[in-house]
Amino acid sequence: MSSPDWRARAVDAKGRGMNRSIVIAAVQANPTVGGINANEALARQKMAEARAAGADIAIFPELFINGYPPEDLAMKPAFWRAGQCAVQRLAAETDEDFAALVGVIWPAEGPGRRPRNALAFLAGGEIRGVAFKCDLPNYGVFDEKRIFEPGEEPSIFSWKGVQLGAPICEDIWSPDVCASLARRGAEILLAPNGSPYRRTAEQERFEVARARVAETGLPLIYVNEVGGQDELVFDGASFALDARGRQVMRLPAFEEALGVMHWTEGRDGWTGSGPPLADRLEGAGAMHHAMVVALRDYVNKSGFPGVLLGLSGGVDSALTAAVAVDALGPDRVRCFMLPSRYTSQESLDDAADCAGRLGVRLDEIPISPAVDAFAGMLTPHFGNRPPDLTEENIQARIRGLSLMALSNKLGSMLLTTGNKSEMAVGYATLYGDMCGGYNVLKDLYKTEVYEVCRWRNAHDPFRRGLDPIPERILTKPPSAELRPDQKDQDSLPEYEELDGILHGLVEEEATLDEIVARGYPPDTVERVQRLLYGSEYKRRQSAPGVKIGARAFGRDRRYPIVNGFRDRVSGA
Repeated sequence: MSSPDWRARAVDAKGRGMNRSIVIAAVQANPTVGGINANEALARQKMAEARAAGADIAIFPELFINGYPPEDLAMKPAFWRAGQCAVQRLAAETDEDFAALVGVIWPAEGPGRRPRNALAFLAGGEIRGVAFKCDLPNYGVFDEKRIFEPGEEPSIFSWKGVQLGAPICEDIWSPDVCASLARRGAEILLAPNGSPYRRTAEQERFEVARARVAETGLPLIYVNEVGGQDELVFDGASFALDARGRQVMRLPAFEEALGVMHWTEGRDGWTGSGPPLADRLEGAGAMHHAMVVALRDYVNKSGFPGVLLGLSGGVDSALTAAVAVDALGPDRVRCFMLPSRYTSQESLDDAADCAGRLGVRLDEIPISPAVDAFAGMLTPHFGNRPPDLTEENIQARIRGLSLMALSNKLGSMLLTTGNKSEMAVGYATLYGDMCGGYNVLKDLYKTEVYEVCRWRNAHDPFRRGLDPIPERILTKPPSAELRPDQKDQDSLPEYEELDGILHGLVEEEATLDEIVARGYPPDTVERVQRLLYGSEYKRRQSAPGVKIGARAFGRDRRYPIVNGFRDRVSGA
């Protein structure tokens, strides 16, 4: 921890040189994991933009050249060398007037050693120094202790007469690294980050940065990546705090941006001025943008021409279609209605209304002929057993098979549409409605699906016109329509109750007694726990989907499939 003595010395040291200044550009950009050539070209473009804007130095997000998170790609020596060569080429384009700090994997130092998460200081036509990340995160979605070796000491780079400390991402989440930089004479902290979006992330980052500024008396510039990578989405929202902890820069969320700031030293330390603070994006609006950016980058970076999905007339497929259109445009989204004998006219009408509002093509493919064919094939082997869930699952699997065939033939990726509430309790059919390459609703509880729908109908961020989701879709009882007059609540608690219980079990790891104490019926809580644990095998086979909350299935919450443990309500 820091002490008052060294803080006083740091203030005195700053006072020795007055009226110094430096122009720093925060590069909030969207790299591609493994796309080293494309990332190098993007870095070159952003360096040129920063130089043209008068910047003395540009700082890029964490591991920008290799892409973040690289996961086990980081173990390949060829991947290290390619990244190192890229930063060497970029370094050759700097001079004594313009420098850059660019994130890159730095090669291992010998046999049996691991590479390092690094920040290369490019100046004067060469790589003048390299900073290594000291505090490697190993929780949630992060797995860096297995992949990287930590740095032994944080680095300071001198540019334009200013001492720039370089804590990398996790290095600012505890006091030690920044305190060390301040003790050794750093004057401004430049923090490159690869911090994924989750509902509470932006405020948590700000509070951590403000704590480091208060402890050190140094300004801090927090530069975050933007864009989607598999199940993660990075929201950008880069910011800067001056030496008094005042926010003097905030870049927009979920879009690329260049924040050029003029920093000047005075009697009260360094103060910064730059572009106006961008509006904050919170709640359902942030969740919507996270899904849009995640899907857009997953489709585009994977090379798919577009997407298709089954549009059922229900709320989940309606929101998925709206997100797809917002991400890709209506010309790259195609919808199919696959009615059975149980599909209501209301659902047919609602699907058509939704497709019309979104401007997407909707084709109808009745599945009754296939259902009858399967019945003819299998009924003799079912014996005298009465119809049950088997026949319902056959319908769902016929739909999944049909949509996968369309995906194969047309080349577009199939989106699956199950929400987190359904995935939690197994209210989904393997090889049926779970078929697909990506799921934008995977980490969104059912109640949040409605919340985002309401937000999207009240806002038009992409200027597409009509409310995309018909009001009747938002007010009618949810149903899979796999048997006569079926409703979700025939077999599930009301979603408000279900989601409250699931939040306790999944997001909080609360005990059953703690959840019951919130007013939920003990038998319902135990039943939901049983469904949650018993559905792990389904989730292991589900499509990837964007992380929205603190504990996404697969990325954050990794439970065994075979699991004999069950919590119990006291006295039950």
